[in-house]
Amino acid sequence: MLRELKTFLAVVRFGSFASAGANIGLTQSAVSAQMQRLEQDLGYALFDRSGRAATLNAAGRQAVAFAEDMLSTYARLANEGGVSERSGLLRVGAIASAQASYLVPAIERFRRKAPGWRIRVIPGVSLNLLAQVDSGEIDVAVIIKPPFALPAELKWRVLTTEPFVLAVPRKLRGTPWRELLKTQPFIRYDRNSFGGRLVDRFLKKVRVTVHDVVELDELQGIVGLVAQGVGVALVPMAAALQLPRSVTALTLGEDTFVREIGLVERHTGEQASMAAGFSACL
Repeated sequence: MLRELKTFLAVVRFGSFASAGANIGLTQSAVSAQMQRLEQDLGYALFDRSGRAATLNAAGRQAVAFAEDMLSTYARLANEGGVSERSGLLRVGAIASAQASYLVPAIERFRRKAPGWRIRVIPGVSLNLLAQVDSGEIDVAVIIKPPFALPAELKWRVLTTEPFVLAVPRKLRGTPWRELLKTQPFIRYDRNSFGGRLVDRFLKKVRVTVHDVVELDELQGIVGLVAQGVGVALVPMAAALQLPRSVTALTLGEDTFVREIGLVERHTGEQASMAAGFSACL
């Protein structure tokens, strides 16, 4: 709640959600989300939302003094407890395939460079993790590159690209990939994920109609279904992905497409310098 209280006082100081966000490094939507979360936690509204300005209601005006006192008390507690820039908590979001690959060596390097800092890994899908970085709930996240432009406050760093292949039962390895897509049951990478959208776009580009039988987001689970003979699937060759001997990965030749894995972080904020340090470790 401390983050929300800081944002609340910024709104009070600068007069609107947009102005507060511009001064503390958040988008207007992120400020609005934090204020809604604060109001839900408190159980009552703080603002009169009838106009464009962030006008405090009676409860909101009373809350200002309490918020200032709470933040002041926390600051004194931190100083007396010896908390310094050499210690803290870094919240790192990560898609499932990144947790077992890129994050392991990065965390080890970061721990050697900043032993006083703790890391909390928050799992999730790319879209949700991106929203959490934007709202300030997490500091940095390893995700699939979004199919849309990022807010100006966020920074994108490319880690790697992963080519998509057609995962098929080994007995079908001699059949052209296009024919397999047309004739075999299709295990679809969840269309709500950024990676699944890439698959959907590819199928439209090559003008192939598939016969969906299952749709899920977990890549290793998709490969497991292929191994059991349920169907074929377009999957990225992720660093942590393991193909059993019963599964063959067919390349797509000149039609190969990729998913870009990268790090999204904020330009500004209390944790910006440590987030940049963790980025360097990745």
